Amino acid sequence: MYHSVGDATDDPYRVTVTPGRLDAQLGWLRRRGLRGVPMTELLAARARGEGRDLVGLTFDDGYADFVEHALPCLRRWGCGATLFVLPGRLGGVNAWDPLGPRKRLLTADGIRHAAAEGVEIGSHGLSHVDLTRADDAALSAETAESRALLTELTGAPVAGFCYPYGTVDARAAEAVRTAGYGYACAIDPGPLTGRYALPRVHVGQHDTPVRLLLKTRLHRLRRRPVAGV
Repeated sequence: MYHSVGDATDDPYRVTVTPGRLDAQLGWLRRRGLRGVPMTELLAARARGEGRDLVGLTFDDGYADFVEHALPCLRRWGCGATLFVLPGRLGGVNAWDPLGPRKRLLTADGIRHAAAEGVEIGSHGLSHVDLTRADDAALSAETAESRALLTELTGAPVAGFCYPYGTVDARAAEAVRTAGYGYACAIDPGPLTGRYALPRVHVGQHDTPVRLLLKTRLHRLRRRPVAGV
């Protein structure tokens, strides 16, 4: 689980890695015989009983720096990724973060550019709200409406959803399933772990090769098995 790729000097929420750090982390994966791929590719491979050499790479929030800094690193290492964006905040900023610098979000053209480069586009909701606190109307808009907007924007079906803040409950997961998504990503969903609440490992600026190795091993120990994953 990545977020922003850029200047990590002022980063109170630990959501930024520098381009150099991302490049080093992707190189670490490749040297271990692993390849980063979009979530749909990972899930399809696992459903066939394959893909043990694949790692799902996700980038949350749809920061504009993805196109400038992340895409070149992904190309250099032959990796793919899923980018979760906010169609209700196109060209805006990370207004949900009270601390830290304002970071620009991708415009519609930026999202289309990423999609044209083979990046899977998924929804992060409309506006980055905690779905576990949303009323019925907001929950429908954040899931179903965001999917419809992204499908229109990209001209392709949208299979993936990512819960803002990683927070999910049974009601939110059901709304995502009902909206027609094929999977959803969380962070550490506990008993809800499954295709609509996939656990992920946060990767940040301080994750060196040793830390990455520990995180991958601990993740396997902590998470519940997910059928086909």
